[in-house]
Amino acid sequence: MVGIVLGMALMAATGGYAQSEEQKALEARKEQLEGEIREINRLLLGQREQKGSVLDQMEALDQKINRQQQLIRITNQQSNLLNRQINTNIRSISKLREDLEDLKDDYARMIRKSYANRSKQHRLLFLLSSTSWYQAFKRMQYMKQYTQFRARQGREIQAKTEELAQLNQDLTRQRKEKELLISQNRRVRDQLLSEVQKQKDLLKTIRQNESGYVAEIEAKRREAQAIDRQIDRLIRTAIAASNRESRATGGSASRFALTPEASALADNFSSNKGRLIWPVEKGVKKQGYGVYADAVYPGIKHQSNGVIIATDQGARARAVFDGEVIAILAVPGGNKGVQIKHGNYISTYYNLSELFVRKGDKVKAKDELGEIYTNRSNGLTQLKFYLYRDATRLNPEEWIYRL
Repeated sequence: MVGIVLGMALMAATGGYAQSEEQKALEARKEQLEGEIREINRLLLGQREQKGSVLDQMEALDQKINRQQQLIRITNQQSNLLNRQINTNIRSISKLREDLEDLKDDYARMIRKSYANRSKQHRLLFLLSSTSWYQAFKRMQYMKQYTQFRARQGREIQAKTEELAQLNQDLTRQRKEKELLISQNRRVRDQLLSEVQKQKDLLKTIRQNESGYVAEIEAKRREAQAIDRQIDRLIRTAIAASNRESRATGGSASRFALTPEASALADNFSSNKGRLIWPVEKGVKKQGYGVYADAVYPGIKHQSNGVIIATDQGARARAVFDGEVIAILAVPGGNKGVQIKHGNYISTYYNLSELFVRKGDKVKAKDELGEIYTNRSNGLTQLKFYLYRDATRLNPEEWIYRL
């Protein structure tokens, strides 16, 4: 019986711990989304609605609506979790009250019995009436245990009373938290409806000038493809040059031959997957990695071989890890970029207006590489960040912490 009770207590404690960890994870994700929405408002919307192109506004609204939808899902999960905790507490309170009443009844009967047999003479006669010394000893032990049991029951009543009070406090707090979540959820839904309406109004504007929109996205696509081609070319050039200079074996046209030192650096870089610092001190991800649907015409698909991070005017790109500058990018008619080699991993930072490093420089994590270009027409300051292992593209979102 004791084992069953202990097992149930352990299961309850484990369940409570799991819920607490789930709460922390949901709250952390909620705070992250709220921060991203604030940054989208600050860096992508606001005054830029008057300055930026319709495409810029559509993309920014799409980002904000996506975060708002995620935020609504998170607050719904938090509300459901609180519901489960509230129901568990209600059941626990009911059971505790029953246990407390039983304990009090038992204790009252014990006190009445003790009062009826309270005289020292009665306890002395109880001992003297023993038929043997052994029986007298056992009776003395019983009386001692009975006194200890009474004290223990008193303490148990007190403990359960305090536990009941704490559960009632928790229940009150949880109900207030749920009311707050419902209020927050309602506010985010109202904001979401407002943003969706803005997006519909923009869609009408775009469809009135469809040819202009198509020309704009085509220009952006050509620019992205030109950057991608130059990045690929520079990486293959760097691989060929490194393999010629290195005495290491195992290289090819698309893979670095690593020295022991470079291999150790690559292993260190790889072991930090998911924990690398952001390539800017602060900002918000504007465009993720991979294939994504057009904000206006979902049937049109775009390919992003890196990520785009919006940041503040005057912000500077910084190295995500220790390494060596192996190339400087300069797209004709475009801006500048830097490539850093980390063993056989390469990080690329593009859309810089000014460079602070040169080819061959050794850099440490957080070292500033250059100032990020601010577009005068729309006021946006955006870094394009790419990540490769040898000549193979990687998804930076899997490597940079919470990107």
